[in-house]
Amino acid sequence: MSEPSVARTSLRIVSPNGHLGFGKTKLESFELALRSGVDYIIADSGSSDVGPRPLGSHSCASPSEWQYHDLKHLLLAARKHGVPMIIGSAGDAGSRHGVDLFVSMIRQIAEEESLDPFNIGYFYSDVPRAWLLQHLASGGAIRGLDGRPDADSATVERTSAAVAVAGIHPYLELLDRGAEVIIGGRSSDCAIFAAPAIRAGLPEAPAYFMGKVLECASFCAEPYGAKESVVGEAWVDAVNVTAMSPHQRCTPASVASHSMYERSHPYFEHYAGGMLDMSDCTYEQIDDRTTRVTGFCNVPSSGVSVKIEGSARLGCRYIGMAAVRDSHLVRNVDAMIDWARGQVAEAFGTDGYELYFHTYGRDGVLGARERSTVVPAEIAVMVEAVAPEAGTAESICMTAVRGLFYARIPGIKGTAGNVAYPFDEVIRAEDAYEWSLNHVVDVEDPLSLFPMFVVSSKESSS
Repeated sequence: MSEPSVARTSLRIVSPNGHLGFGKTKLESFELALRSGVDYIIADSGSSDVGPRPLGSHSCASPSEWQYHDLKHLLLAARKHGVPMIIGSAGDAGSRHGVDLFVSMIRQIAEEESLDPFNIGYFYSDVPRAWLLQHLASGGAIRGLDGRPDADSATVERTSAAVAVAGIHPYLELLDRGAEVIIGGRSSDCAIFAAPAIRAGLPEAPAYFMGKVLECASFCAEPYGAKESVVGEAWVDAVNVTAMSPHQRCTPASVASHSMYERSHPYFEHYAGGMLDMSDCTYEQIDDRTTRVTGFCNVPSSGVSVKIEGSARLGCRYIGMAAVRDSHLVRNVDAMIDWARGQVAEAFGTDGYELYFHTYGRDGVLGARERSTVVPAEIAVMVEAVAPEAGTAESICMTAVRGLFYARIPGIKGTAGNVAYPFDEVIRAEDAYEWSLNHVVDVEDPLSLFPMFVVSSKESSS
């Protein structure tokens, strides 16, 4: 293993896209960032926001054309400017499927563009069920997060696929092995940015804070503008964040708000091996487009805990839509739904399937948490049916949708035609999955769950 590079006074990283492949990177601001001088090109490419289906079904939530577009422009820039390129959580879910896809695309781009050979480092994050079951059998715990109970063997058994969320460790290892382009499995968003800064000799606190604020690229700038580049520069005790798009700027408000983004506690960011405490941060505007942040603190943990994300398949899914405009039916939409649900129960019983009615316009987003008491003029009812077999799910969904059309409830005057259909048929959707694991496990070796490889861009992958 080679020695880390000599400690530096600062390190500059460009984040060109907050979710690589989820929408095409805007190239004007990316080019401006490159001209300003950067040491690394880094982008996150995954999120649990896309739901559990990509992980469980070994697929992507993003179009391959968009992924290829982003990888091509980032790779060409990295090779032209002689800087490393790092992609974390490849292919949306960060599973083996996504890593292999991205490594293949990198190799294809290198061949098409006749690039000189370079080293591709990659690692997998997939955790076999057998490993999780053995961990339980040996007395280890799979501890639940966010109020979930600890996982038992039954939870593990029904999990279709699981990934461990890597920290900085595999990225440091692959950089030390000479990787010039890294394609990472599922990873902590901030870790992919923190790793090269820590390797360069900077303290952990500014390294992790820079990662936290760069993870979603231009989401930390204002006004809103997705897929624009942002440059972070980490110092020993400060981080500068600069918006590269001419129409954006990083302000104390925009950077502070993003530092509190997507967390149960606004000031704490957890990662494998510790926590970033941002409760004493100070945000200062130092030029038109740059905010400087100080006051962050790294809190190391006594051991290393790794988050596990798991997806379980629920079944085949069909959806249908019905629009309610009659004021009496709008006020009594729950009675309509109960009538339709009763029709399904009469035909299919009450077990062996799942049936949902989402009332958009009333409480389709918040459900029982909705506080508004305003009676809307119209409601769109989305029916969602899930069953083990596609034919069963289709029949249940159709019965429910037509049940709304024919619902006989008190006060109704017509014999049918209660709703308007935007389309007559019910539609086959992707299979339904749920998050079965949102847990952590303790590990002695933070690299143990992440097999790593380094190959030439001219070689075949493992």
